[in-house]
Amino acid sequence: MPASSLGADVAIIDYGMGNLLSVSKAFEHVARDVKPGANIVVTSDPAVIAAATRVVFPGVGAMTDCMRELALRGLTDAVKQAAASKPFLGICLGMQALFAHSEEGDCAGLGLLPGNVRLFPAEAMKDEHGQKLKVPHIGWNNVHQAGTHPLWAGIEDGARFYFVHSYYAEPASQDVVAGFTHYPFAFTCAVARDNLFAVQFHPEKSQAAGLRLLANFVTWNGSR
Repeated sequence: MPASSLGADVAIIDYGMGNLLSVSKAFEHVARDVKPGANIVVTSDPAVIAAATRVVFPGVGAMTDCMRELALRGLTDAVKQAAASKPFLGICLGMQALFAHSEEGDCAGLGLLPGNVRLFPAEAMKDEHGQKLKVPHIGWNNVHQAGTHPLWAGIEDGARFYFVHSYYAEPASQDVVAGFTHYPFAFTCAVARDNLFAVQFHPEKSQAAGLRLLANFVTWNGSR
């Protein structure tokens, strides 16, 4: 284990699924301004994750693959412990996996948040003109903030973020909803509870608004 990995400012979890290069480069970019010298590491080592100040849980792909890879690599408990104890950011599949269950493969998630992950229903996927909307949902969309949060600081309500997904989270309680968007109905695209924040969109691909969210995370102490 490289000594430089111990006590990382931000540990990005590598479980074989995720746009890790884009995420790590985006964090390195924003850290230059808000936390010069910050140690950003990509790791699959539970010890490095446990020692990090902040943890990022990214992901793309299927929930079944995500849960299998976490288990195979011995990372399931490391993710749960990080989400319970330190500033934690889930991205895309990394948000969906926090929930109890997904319709994708009828798969159990980590169960850190009550609720389910649903497939966009084919019968509802029409715009205001009756034209069919594509699934997966790919592209830019306005994100409406459900309240104040340190990670929304400096980001305009309704700012546009980049999405790529076929499933969406349906929390059991509105208390955890931090943001929502429309495609075509309103669905939860950001959740927050205590030291945990997670988003369905990709901040690392969302230009100024996304980079601001990542910069906010680099200096966030986990409190509301």
